[in-house]
Amino acid sequence: MNTEIQSSNGKTTYTGSSNGVKTTLGSARSAAVAAVTGYQPNHPPMNFQQTPTGQLFNANVFSTATMKKRLPKQVYKQLISTIEGGHKLDCSTADVVASAIKDWAIEKGATHYAHVFYPLTGSTAEKHDSFLSPDGDGSAIAEFSGSQLIQGEPDGSSFPTGGIRATFEARGYTIWDVTSPAYILENSNGTTLCIPTAFVSWTGEALDKKTPVLRSMQALNIQAQRILKLFGHDDGKLVSSTAGPEQEYFLIDRNFYYARPDLLNSGRTLFGAKPPKGQEFDDHYFGAIPDRVLAFMFEAERELFKLGIPIKTRHNEVAPGQFEIAPLFESANIATDHQQLLMTTLRRTAEKHGMVCLTHEKPFAGVNGSGKHVNWSMGSASQGNLLDPGDTPHENAQFLLFCGAVIRAVHKFQGLLRAVVASASNDHRLGANEAPPAIISIFLGDQLTDVFEQIKAGGANSSIPKGTLTVGADVLPPLPKDAGDRNRTSPFAFTGNRFEFRAVGSNQSIAGPLVAMNTIVADSLEYCATKLEEATGGDPSKLHGELQKLLTEIMNEHGSIIFNGDGYSDEWHEEAAKRGLLNLKTTVDALPVLETQEVKDLFTKYEVLSERELASRLEIYLEQYIMSIKVELNLTVKIAKTMIFPAAIRYQGELVSNCASLKMLDYDFDTNTLDKVTELVKSLQDGISELEAAAAGSESEDMLSEATHCCHTILPLMNKVRATADELEGIVADDLWPLPTYQEMLFIK
Repeated sequence: MNTEIQSSNGKTTYTGSSNGVKTTLGSARSAAVAAVTGYQPNHPPMNFQQTPTGQLFNANVFSTATMKKRLPKQVYKQLISTIEGGHKLDCSTADVVASAIKDWAIEKGATHYAHVFYPLTGSTAEKHDSFLSPDGDGSAIAEFSGSQLIQGEPDGSSFPTGGIRATFEARGYTIWDVTSPAYILENSNGTTLCIPTAFVSWTGEALDKKTPVLRSMQALNIQAQRILKLFGHDDGKLVSSTAGPEQEYFLIDRNFYYARPDLLNSGRTLFGAKPPKGQEFDDHYFGAIPDRVLAFMFEAERELFKLGIPIKTRHNEVAPGQFEIAPLFESANIATDHQQLLMTTLRRTAEKHGMVCLTHEKPFAGVNGSGKHVNWSMGSASQGNLLDPGDTPHENAQFLLFCGAVIRAVHKFQGLLRAVVASASNDHRLGANEAPPAIISIFLGDQLTDVFEQIKAGGANSSIPKGTLTVGADVLPPLPKDAGDRNRTSPFAFTGNRFEFRAVGSNQSIAGPLVAMNTIVADSLEYCATKLEEATGGDPSKLHGELQKLLTEIMNEHGSIIFNGDGYSDEWHEEAAKRGLLNLKTTVDALPVLETQEVKDLFTKYEVLSERELASRLEIYLEQYIMSIKVELNLTVKIAKTMIFPAAIRYQGELVSNCASLKMLDYDFDTNTLDKVTELVKSLQDGISELEAAAAGSESEDMLSEATHCCHTILPLMNKVRATADELEGIVADDLWPLPTYQEMLFIK
């Protein structure tokens, strides 16, 4: 595709040649369309047959298999004891491990190592250092010691701290997380050894997402062991929470992206009229994947396989231009790290294919947004998945206890679960008829609901059988049929052997939700263990009867959180209010939950977050909310003033000129369009003025007050300006409209 830029009479035109067809285009937007339709990959296709997928997996990971080959036997055993058993790490082995990792990395072309950490920005951060050190003879040697492996020192004040560190207090430490394997990150010009780390302040307080995840997993393990011991399982095998996050995202051509200042700066479109065709035909969902997108997926998945990320699923999502990728279950800590790495890989790979990967929760108004459904469970090497009900869950007392603990936890801490998924971007998605409502509830399905209702009534004696599904065509085999349906409107749904937290936003780290789930379930497991230990006095014969009493109590006190119906319906909102369930519709409503005494007591009791660490997060999340809205406010004003208003005025001028010309020729001219444009131009100017006036009065020393002003004053005024602009888009001549449209961005691939 060739593009020539010419200037004539002060007007820039773009002459594009695509597939032999020459067109003259009148705007940057049209030039973007021409560039997209003439797109050719800027790199040769990969030879996918060169390396079998099985050999790719973990190729760039210092995995346990690689450790076993390269480390002395005793050192390897000590590391495995930490990774699989949760035992303390013997730091005396660090030098041996560091030497082995360095040799492995250098063999793979690495010249630098990076301590990778996850600050409270929600993004990934890296500090790179060279392996090379001067030796005093004018040359250099490759060095990497145990102390360098264990500890790094990035600036502890230049990341969000929420008041934990002042700007002049700069020291912070990264600490090697042995449970998350080191890996090699490839670049066209070299490779880097990446070491997953925790990030703490000089005073030892968590400045990151990883540290609380590790603490919460430890708390969950301690309490789960007490439950297992009641059932005679006291082998001490580590109980770990597991996660499998499904990632939804949009792909658009980068020519459109760079022609949209709102997408470039805020991640979502602040203007854009509904396209003539959207998602109403449901033809995009699970449809054939476009060749260009499939090429991107192939390459992204191969890179993810090299990094040991167990990608399982890919498909078209509901909205046009929207897709999903999903991995298998992993330990929650590793899944958190891998999720961050997955988002980075998707973005980098999309660029190679001339596209941009959008993970904002609602990049396009009027079509479905994107979530990150976090499938969560817990288990151990000896007991397997502790949330697997088996074929007859009414007989599986251990499962019923763990499931009952989750029911209690979600009901008791429903506000916390809403707070940990709160953000300015996720507010656009939650509660709409495309995502779970802001009301937290649990879907159990027909089989488990029936079992727990029996327990509530006095005892469970049966389980609804799974059965067989016969379709009626002899060529199709009969299928095993699940004992209950699924529910996509539930924010916290049991899906066979795990719970799926569907309210998490697509751009969020899964760390916060995992910290909350691990800790609240640890709290409920402690409650259950204490009650049963006291009631049985160590006598196993009393366990069944006391367990029945405990589960009945849980259902009576917390069963109102269970809802299997349509979470989108108005009736559910009314019913939820009757049940006393919270409906925290916005981030401003949800975040204050973090400062309630109940939440403070929860996190401090299990040493997951101190009161100071928790308070810092509330301050940071409020600040991020305010900053997000203000960036969007500035963009709304700038785009409306410098792009939309000029386009509308030019079209208004053309209409006036044509009207005058026709009148001179004694032709009647219908002024309805001119009148409407004039009305909308005035409305646009008034809307911009209102927005600027509201912005001027938004500053406040109290962050919650300022966030409330952003939520209830700034956002409605932004939407008012948008509504006017979107109406203008449907009237102004297409060749004058400056922004790539939804129709173009979503459907041209």
